[in-house]
Amino acid sequence: MEYKITNRGAEIYNLSSFDLAETFDCGQCFRWETLPCDETDNIQKFSAVVRGRYTTVYKHNNIFIIENCTEDELKDIFIDYFDLNLDYDAVRASLVQKRPILKDAAKNAPGIRILAQEPWEALCSFIISQNNNIPRIKGIISRLCETFGKKSGESYTFPSAETLAVLEPDDLQNLRAGFRAGYIIDGARKVASGEIDLEALRNMPIETAREKLMTIRGVGPKVAECTLLYGLHRLEAFPIDTWIKKAMSTLYEGLKPEDFGEYAGIAQQYIFVQMRMASHR
Repeated sequence: MEYKITNRGAEIYNLSSFDLAETFDCGQCFRWETLPCDETDNIQKFSAVVRGRYTTVYKHNNIFIIENCTEDELKDIFIDYFDLNLDYDAVRASLVQKRPILKDAAKNAPGIRILAQEPWEALCSFIISQNNNIPRIKGIISRLCETFGKKSGESYTFPSAETLAVLEPDDLQNLRAGFRAGYIIDGARKVASGEIDLEALRNMPIETAREKLMTIRGVGPKVAECTLLYGLHRLEAFPIDTWIKKAMSTLYEGLKPEDFGEYAGIAQQYIFVQMRMASHR
């Protein structure tokens, strides 16, 4: 990865396999917004609050630009968050070599990267995602941040577990989260008290980490797996939703998540896009 800091911010060069729209629209995150396109230069920008910092990013002439980003912020936040040090071309090639059946799926969305989101934000977001659709998920999360977060640029920070732990489910009524309100509060209390140490889950056996997460009310296998992959960057995690379940019983019959190895979570994204594309044909 090559970069330099300019008056635009951090400019990252020669970064292959990174499509912003594909990455932000693959179901792994819910706070990135597509900004109105500037008709003068036709550049599409995206914004979100990343680890407490309001951020705007875009690509221009194959240069990835993080606006108003200092070198310290690039090193301390964004290299990790965007997983910029992982060679996704090499990962994709190794997955296809290991499982040639992935060849077609890997061609569909080579620009997806797994974001290293804050663990509590990922856990809470995927609790909210249960039996829900993307617009409603984004709406609930937006109201959660506006109500309990802090102002950051043009948006709001994600409220900490400690902030939510002192509340009651009824205090979340204006979010219109329904039955999920109780789950959010239970998760916040377990995290804030240290009963669930999210950072410790990064290094313990993944089966144990799953079991720990599922002690939270409303957290089943899918939410636990999404938290591990998208919040703790456990790339061997393999969330199974209805799309993936169908794929594993048809196109990938006989294979188990662990058969994809240490980068199973990246393989899962390729399979997810493959199934979603097939449904639109």
